[in-house]
Amino acid sequence: MKTISKIQLLSKIGKILSKITYICCIVGFFLCVAGIISTIIGAETITIGGVTIESILETEADVNVNTLYVMLVAGIIICIGEAVLARFAENYFKKELKDGTPFTLSGAKSMMRLGILTMCIPVIVEILIEIAYIIMKNVLTGVGEVNVDMNISFGIGIMFIVTSLICRYGAEQLGNKDTNN
Repeated sequence: MKTISKIQLLSKIGKILSKITYICCIVGFFLCVAGIISTIIGAETITIGGVTIESILETEADVNVNTLYVMLVAGIIICIGEAVLARFAENYFKKELKDGTPFTLSGAKSMMRLGILTMCIPVIVEILIEIAYIIMKNVLTGVGEVNVDMNISFGIGIMFIVTSLICRYGAEQLGNKDTNN
């Protein structure tokens, strides 16, 4: 019983971290939206020490306003993708805590789904960012190069999938053939 209590503790920690990640992604999403709006409204009009924000961006950050728009749109897409992944992780941990064990067929299925999503969502996010970049580069002038590396988590996804098979085997051995499989 000592091991199951450790698993439950890790699930509680996972649930909390997933919730924190989800909240941070929502905040990041709205900050990116606010960044776009404030840049549209104030890039040429707001001055600091007699210098516009647009000129500060170009001289200090070596980024023009249109490139900043692309970066902020990329931030929005990343936050949405990571929020979805965090929500699926949180739901897995909630279910595991409710069941009291990872050895249920529905829990194994949820972990399998989490593994697949861990591999697929970053790929989808990268594709969406590239599409947004191409569109914005064709619509806006002077858009600079924007490199986004989502660190596609194939290793972590595969680990979730293998672990889900172990949990499924454990559920079958224990006879935990719950009705939600």
